[in-house]
Amino acid sequence: MPRVSIVVPCFNEAESIPTLLERLDASVKELASAGGAEIIIVDDGSRDASPQLLREATRGRPHLRVIRFARNFGQTAAMSAGFDASQGDVVVPLDADLQNDPADIPKLLAKIDEGYDVVSGWRKERKDDMFARRIPSQLANSLISWWSGVKLHDYGCTLKAYRKSVLAGVHLYGEMHRFIPIYAVQQGARVTEIEVAHHPRVHGTTKYGLGRAPNVLLDLLLVQFLWRYGTKPMHVFGKFGLLTLFMAILSFLAMLYFKFWGGKPFVETPLPMLTIMFFLIGCLSILMGLLAEVTMRTYYESQRAATYVVREVYRNGEAERPSLKAS
Repeated sequence: MPRVSIVVPCFNEAESIPTLLERLDASVKELASAGGAEIIIVDDGSRDASPQLLREATRGRPHLRVIRFARNFGQTAAMSAGFDASQGDVVVPLDADLQNDPADIPKLLAKIDEGYDVVSGWRKERKDDMFARRIPSQLANSLISWWSGVKLHDYGCTLKAYRKSVLAGVHLYGEMHRFIPIYAVQQGARVTEIEVAHHPRVHGTTKYGLGRAPNVLLDLLLVQFLWRYGTKPMHVFGKFGLLTLFMAILSFLAMLYFKFWGGKPFVETPLPMLTIMFFLIGCLSILMGLLAEVTMRTYYESQRAATYVVREVYRNGEAERPSLKAS
């Protein structure tokens, strides 16, 4: 069993594949003395010559596996498939466009050996367009760090190292692969970051632009909601429902004021409509909270999923380190 699994999502990167494989082969040789490594390239429905090149590349490379999707499912799905197929104790994803450098992998592993569970790459000297990529990325990273409380400079850098235990039970959707460090912190993992090299793109064009920004923001809201209220959705829906019911009461009291002391019929004001609207929204919010509560309890009980995380178990004065995900 290899110690390291290198996962590479790939989409229409035929021009980059020969050089990428050379660099990955060199990394595998370098890691041979550190427990060995495997390479998993996930072809995300490429429509160029990538599938043929990757299929031929597996000849004579027992450390290489290629997973080909039936169609394009996106980077997150490709990374998820690679994680599921990985056999190593440490998983290292990186991009196929040659902008990430496999030579940085030993540095990530050295940090893992210091006791960290996640080591995130930081493209401090990023070789991308200033206005189209770097400034929007800096703004997004600042927002994610502030909102989540996990202080990282570069959430968008694919090059990271994860202990396999951190990924156990993590299901990725949308653009959520960039939020794995947040998931890890929520499970009690130790997260750090180091500077990594970043090279200009040589072949092709980027597959990701500003159009993904709304998706990233919405996924961030979902991640935080699931973390804070995943096991108690009634608290958020119920509080909002009680607030709107309170607003309905205030609106009704204002109607009474106009009825007896306002000198003006309350039907000439928007108060009746506001009272009905607040009342209905409040009732519906509480009902949604009840449904969400039943759904989450059904999930946890049917999957036998724990609502807690065990970091260590002490026995005979020694600490055992179980999976970060409770089972």
